Amino acid sequence: MARFKKEKSGDLPAISTASMPDIIFMLLFFFMVTTTMREVTLKVQNRMPEATEVQKLEKKALVSFIYIGAPTAALSKLYGTESRIQLNDSYRTVGDIAEFIFTEREARVEADRPLLTTSLKVDKEVKMGVVTDVKQELRKVGAFKINYSTRKKVAKQNAY
Repeated sequence: MARFKKEKSGDLPAISTASMPDIIFMLLFFFMVTTTMREVTLKVQNRMPEATEVQKLEKKALVSFIYIGAPTAALSKLYGTESRIQLNDSYRTVGDIAEFIFTEREARVEADRPLLTTSLKVDKEVKMGVVTDVKQELRKVGAFKINYSTRKKVAKQNAY
């Protein structure tokens, strides 16, 4: 009997790339959904106090944040350890709050302007005098909706 031998070529067969666009779009969609965009880089320490009665804000898009606290460890050598006010990505003074609120109002649609809320994210070690100065400045510009951001206090359970 005769044996038939196939001639083998040294080339590998081509890989099908038909499903590659599907895989790329799936990965792209996954990263778009799971990635969060940070709006502000914190330059102050922000250990918020605990509270027992906490409510969640309805529309976070209508909230402007004012951060108050001591500069972070990396920035404390440059700016000291005294409490600072952070508006967006820079340190500001109490006098700059009016301009900040006007800018935030102008960035919104006119129908949403009365619904704007100013949230104070204050470190628990900050003296109340700084917070009072910020509140007085907010009153002058008519920003009466003020929110204090806190952590929810976790009740300790007794283990029996």
